[in-house]
Amino acid sequence: MTPEDASGTGAHEIEVEATERRLLSPLESILGTDAKTVYGDPITVGERTVVPVARIAYGIGMGGGSGIDESGEEGGEGYGGGGGVHATPVGVVEVTPDETRFVRFGTGRRLAGVLAVGIGLGLALGRLLRR
Repeated sequence: MTPEDASGTGAHEIEVEATERRLLSPLESILGTDAKTVYGDPITVGERTVVPVARIAYGIGMGGGSGIDESGEEGGEGYGGGGGVHATPVGVVEVTPDETRFVRFGTGRRLAGVLAVGIGLGLALGRLLRR
């Protein structure tokens, strides 16, 4: 073990820091976002303005390790990480001279799906209980 490794400032720690910088650099623009990430550019037609709204989710993970190989020597180091972003449109803010309202996308379809699953489960449970 070199003196650098013993002091905790060995080469493998420098690699971890470099890996962390490489992973976080692209995500800094996402993590430090403003309202434009969630609210899109307004679209105006006549007296009506529509502002798209999205749900944004992101995650990041990092890991690392070191160990001793089969011969008893230091080795087996590994570092990695990753991240992801998911954006889902959820609706629009509609602004007119008379009112401002939020119009959600797909609520009727979702409600119909939940209702259909509930009815199906109820029928299946009813048949099982009759036996």
